[in-house]
Amino acid sequence: MKRNQKAAAFLVLSVALSSALVPVPMWATVQVLPETILLMEEKKVTGQSWLLRHPVVTGLLAAFEHAESALKKEDIDALMQFYAPSYDYHGLKEDDVRRVWAEVFEHYKALESLHLFSDIKVSRVSDGFRAEVTCTGGLYGIDEHSGDRVTLDSWFREVHHLVKEGDAWRFVGNAGNVPAAAPFASAPHHPLF
Repeated sequence: MKRNQKAAAFLVLSVALSSALVPVPMWATVQVLPETILLMEEKKVTGQSWLLRHPVVTGLLAAFEHAESALKKEDIDALMQFYAPSYDYHGLKEDDVRRVWAEVFEHYKALESLHLFSDIKVSRVSDGFRAEVTCTGGLYGIDEHSGDRVTLDSWFREVHHLVKEGDAWRFVGNAGNVPAAAPFASAPHHPLF
């Protein structure tokens, strides 16, 4: 197992244990892991202190932090600013995500997410920049009926795709595959983050 895979596996285990033992997480909601590599138009940037000051990384972090802030306030309009108008995850569009978030807000409280970035690849496209952010994390909340803290979604080394629109990075979907056979009326994996 490679060093990055071991580190990511350890973090997932740590997150699982801490979510089972601690009602409120003790970690930052968006983190750039120390071993993260930024590949910016074929140029490699390493070292966490460099990465945390790089304008692309600060912009990506700001986008996810804005989404997290909206999530905690249950502000669906602010949260939807995280999604690009071109959002498409296996046929789910922006309006579909709005509907799913509305249902999440109806049934769960104290929502929060965790995003651990392990690789970032940025490329120039015809109308700007596109980023592929490899991320491990989850979405958590308190069930309205039972009062239990639950994991609503989790992902391991999922590749988030974002585009730069104006000054902000916006989410356009994930690279994950949808299972060939899914239960009736179930959503594809990870449509929200």
